Formats: sequence, structure tokens, C-alpha cells
Amino acid sequence: MLENRIIRVISRESDGSLRTRDYESTEALGEIHEKIGVDDCSTNLSLRGMPLYRGLIGPISENKAIVRYESPEVFESMTKEWADKKPKRRRRRSPVPAPAGAAVVSAGLPQAMALPETV
Repeated sequence: MLENRIIRVISRESDGSLRTRDYESTEALGEIHEKIGVDDCSTNLSLRGMPLYRGLIGPISENKAIVRYESPEVFESMTKEWADKKPKRRRRRSPVPAPAGAAVVSAGLPQAMALPETV
């Protein structure tokens, strides 16, 4: 299951642009970064058991085939961008005014029913 995943590392270049490198396995990434532990508390169960590396934040699930690690600077800036996004405001349609002199009937509301009288 872990063998067919791409390991993606996102860091920042000296000019400020994002640098993305993909690795075929965690062993290839382990040759560059020092492994310091194993993720055992992720809420995403598919990430449990993935290695933790010194200087990288992750593992983060990008999709089923990609696991992402980020440098602390990238993680902080992407988190700020994500938090600053404002949700799109929905425009509520205003009700169409009834023509003058027309009776207003509430649509969709049940009409009151007369109950039979008991003696």
C-alpha cells in the first residue's frame, strides 16, 4: 500500500517560489532527511506508520496516491493563506413583491384544518 505512493516534498526557493520534489519511496527521502520517528497519531489512518523527518512537517495526505511533506516556512505560509480565505457570500434572492390588491398566500405552509366537534 505504501509502495505505490508518491512522496512529495514542498519547500521554498531562495527567490520565494515553491519547489516541489517527488520521491518514489520513503527510503529515497530518508537518504536526504534524517528520520526521527513514525506517525502514530494521525486522524487519517492511511498515514499512520509513515516516517517523520527532521525539518519537515508531515505526512499530509494530498490524495490517495500522494503523501506530502512541507518545510516549516511553506507550512506556515500555506496555513495562513488557507485561514485568510473568506468563504464566498451567497446572494439571497429577495422575494418578488405581490401585485397591488392581490391576496398574499403563503406558499408551502400547511393550511389550518377544521377539527370535528365532539359532544
